[in-house]
Amino acid sequence: MTTAPQEVSQLLRAWNDGDQTALDKLMPLVYQELRQMAKRYMSRQNPGHTLQTSALINEAYMRLVDQKEVQWQNRAHFFGVAAKAMRHILVDYARSRHAAKRGGEARVVSLDEATVVSAEPTAELLALDDALQSLAAFDQRKSRVVELRYFGGLTVEETAEVLKVSPETVALDWRLARTWLLRELTKP
Repeated sequence: MTTAPQEVSQLLRAWNDGDQTALDKLMPLVYQELRQMAKRYMSRQNPGHTLQTSALINEAYMRLVDQKEVQWQNRAHFFGVAAKAMRHILVDYARSRHAAKRGGEARVVSLDEATVVSAEPTAELLALDDALQSLAAFDQRKSRVVELRYFGGLTVEETAEVLKVSPETVALDWRLARTWLLRELTKP
């Protein structure tokens, strides 16, 4: 069940203003959506993945609470930051596991392959993350669109709200970014 965006936004603003009770009221309201987001991330991992959904949520929660520099704007902004935190947690985890197990570079995969659970989820996640970093190097907004839509599960409208652009711009960025990533991930 999705909580009213206005209620979440009001609590975020109160938390910005130093009201710690607002954080206590906020977390139960957003927990289910954070859990769904974490499940989406984890569904793309190997079934034997040692990081559990609840651990991903807890780590993301700790990172969100530690955000001292962020001025929370609204619900969409909060979930955008949460999506980025979860992505970074999984990529950091994958990098440490990959370095320990393989000691080598991630293999090149297609965007479709990167979304399928396989025996090499860390390599696929690393390849996708590297491609997103390359995209961000010359077009930060398109990279954020992919992160918010693909990883965060935000709608076009929510993504537009976070990025402060029109939904049409998000839709165009989404199409162009997917095409670019597909080309980048299928390079020999």
